[in-house]
Amino acid sequence: MDRESLIALYRQMVLIRIFEDRAAEMYAKAKIAGFLHLYNGQEAIAVGAVSALNPDDEIVVNYRDHGWALARGSSARAVMAELFGRVTGTTGGRGGSMHLVDVKNHFWGGYAIVGGHLPLATGLAVAAQYLKTGRVTLCSMGDGSTNIGTFHAALNWAKLWNAPIIFLVENNQYAMGTAYDVHSAVPMIQKAAGYNMYAEEVDGMDVMAVREAVCRAAERARRGDGPSFLNAVTYRYRGHSMADPDVQRDKAEIARWKELDPIKRFANEVLLKRNLVTPKDLESIQKSVEQEVEDAIAFADQSPEPPLESLYDYIYQQPVPNMQVAGSLIRPPTVARHVPVKNGKHA
Repeated sequence: MDRESLIALYRQMVLIRIFEDRAAEMYAKAKIAGFLHLYNGQEAIAVGAVSALNPDDEIVVNYRDHGWALARGSSARAVMAELFGRVTGTTGGRGGSMHLVDVKNHFWGGYAIVGGHLPLATGLAVAAQYLKTGRVTLCSMGDGSTNIGTFHAALNWAKLWNAPIIFLVENNQYAMGTAYDVHSAVPMIQKAAGYNMYAEEVDGMDVMAVREAVCRAAERARRGDGPSFLNAVTYRYRGHSMADPDVQRDKAEIARWKELDPIKRFANEVLLKRNLVTPKDLESIQKSVEQEVEDAIAFADQSPEPPLESLYDYIYQQPVPNMQVAGSLIRPPTVARHVPVKNGKHA
């Protein structure tokens, strides 16, 4: 990659880190409602993976999705507005933190049901295969998802159909607060072997290692060699969600992983070591990103909320019984009821 592209990777990771830190602050101020799952520590995976894909490749991820949306090209303004539940968000404030979607970027986003998105991603890959679009689907998941029945169904289906899909496990080694060796009976890579699927283990704290692994997997898919399974070993620096006090993990363990910070590592081992930037350049990037995130917060805060009368838009074709808006009951529509006829007369 050229200098500008490498710096762009660094800036994306910094953007995700600062965005998530400020999102946590906004959550504490009740600007963001519901659950909030932050991506701190895992930035190298989304940034590295997205950089290896084509703009029209499909991406489907779980609910730790803000970083993926930003890496895929959604603006900080649109993502923050979505977290705030505002009409200027990626889906008009209707998805929120756990269901980020950005159609124009082929980002089919966050899914709150653990493992529920894997068959959907496999379906996208089979559709691309059938329609001969040349697109690859990347499906990211947490390590806890690999114990769910849909995981095994999706891998089996993808292998049977030789689908152009990459299953990417963001193995942060905890399913919520349960360590991997407690919640899983076998090593992660062995799960792919059960379906005779090509697999690699990759350093998920190294953005270039992730990029290279996804490049290889995407090339395999495009030339018709079928699905790949990547186990990206990483670590999240915050609790499972903002509701998690994170008391299960050993503080010394967290400190050891913070020494492998993917952002500092990339800056020191690539950008500075190769004299591609100076410390002053990195400081300038930091300030630029901070301003971008501050602008996103102001934009989100000033954006209007969806009007109350639009509450049920995009959900039902017609209202159903017991819906209420502003305390008023919405009566269900009158539907013609079939009445059986007996001897030429209604029964």
